Amino acid sequence: QVQLVESGGGWVKAGGSLRLSCAASGIIFRAASTGWYRQAPGKQRELVATITPGGSTNYGDSVKGRFTISRDNAKNTVYLQMNSLKPEDTAVYYCNVVLSDSPYYNWGQGTQVTVSS
Repeated sequence: QVQLVESGGGWVKAGGSLRLSCAASGIIFRAASTGWYRQAPGKQRELVATITPGGSTNYGDSVKGRFTISRDNAKNTVYLQMNSLKPEDTAVYYCNVVLSDSPYYNWGQGTQVTVSS
């Protein structure tokens, strides 16, 4: 059974940084594209960053240049380094395997990120 566990969220002032982690059991991240999603209150969940098995990355326009997705194959963990945070980055952040541009597994509990102005 696949389990996705996100961590590293918290409260930060605008301009600050956080690093999120996503650990998995039952899957090997390096074998599939993995993405970070976020869902703000009253909004749909959106994909903000992806990393392919080969290490290529892609970002949503709203986070490009500020967020960096990476993967540690030895730890089977995917990270999201978030810099220059803005209040509009406030959301619950989730990770998942991405297949055909869609999340594949059941969602984990997510990790809350709150950015104050």
